[in-house]
Amino acid sequence: MTNTPYDIAWCPGCGNFAIRGALEEALSDLAIPPQQIVLTSGIGQGAKMPQYLNTNYFNGLHGRSLPLAVGIKLARPELVVIAVSGDGCMYGEGGNHFLHTIRKNLDITILITNNQVYGLTKGQSSPTTDRGVRNPLDPLGNPNEPLHPLTLAIAMGAPFVARGFAREKDHLKDLIKEAIRFEGTAVIDILQPCVTFNKINTYQWYADRVYQIEPAADRFEAIQTAESWPDRIAIGILYRDSNRPTREIRNLFPLHAGQKDVEKLLKRYHT
Repeated sequence: MTNTPYDIAWCPGCGNFAIRGALEEALSDLAIPPQQIVLTSGIGQGAKMPQYLNTNYFNGLHGRSLPLAVGIKLARPELVVIAVSGDGCMYGEGGNHFLHTIRKNLDITILITNNQVYGLTKGQSSPTTDRGVRNPLDPLGNPNEPLHPLTLAIAMGAPFVARGFAREKDHLKDLIKEAIRFEGTAVIDILQPCVTFNKINTYQWYADRVYQIEPAADRFEAIQTAESWPDRIAIGILYRDSNRPTREIRNLFPLHAGQKDVEKLLKRYHT
């Protein structure tokens, strides 16, 4: 992998820098040719990630990184497909796609840069903002209960669910490598401090709470671990189920269909 020739539009100290570095190193360690990788994203600070890596990418609409990833994987199953966006884009605008992508269980890696705030649009509450946190649009404190995305992912049957922390870069790199190697939908929620708009969930705040774990063998145990928030926050692979079959897509349509084959398919499904 090579560095981007473009200026990076993140604030100095943003956790996205470390996440980008961990992802770049993971892809380099796995020796995947850049032309075999496709990153998809929506809108937001985290969604800028693909623009700063030397791979193919498709930057789409807000909350739509996963439909792009699904479509690309169905069309080109031989490619390594990674969807990356922030907590607002993935869990808010893209929440419905998050649920149904997990149901499909395609071989896709999902990375969420979770800074518990909408960073691009100047700091309002996101789906993962803790209740009571004050910001410019919630001056009296966020009145909503926060979403627990990994609990949701496990409950929906995601076969690989993990949490990383931007400051633990080597640990995060290993998580990303494991997720890419895993056959099936792999979800990694990455704790990523926003140094400009989130003055509560800082690097030190996370560092005082995170601890590394081994994967749970039981879904209910994994959910309990995911729910240990905010006093203790587990990082690592919370749950892994290698027995859940992935959706086989290579035989749905011929990979090298000729024009006559395509015309037959169109006639078959034309209404």
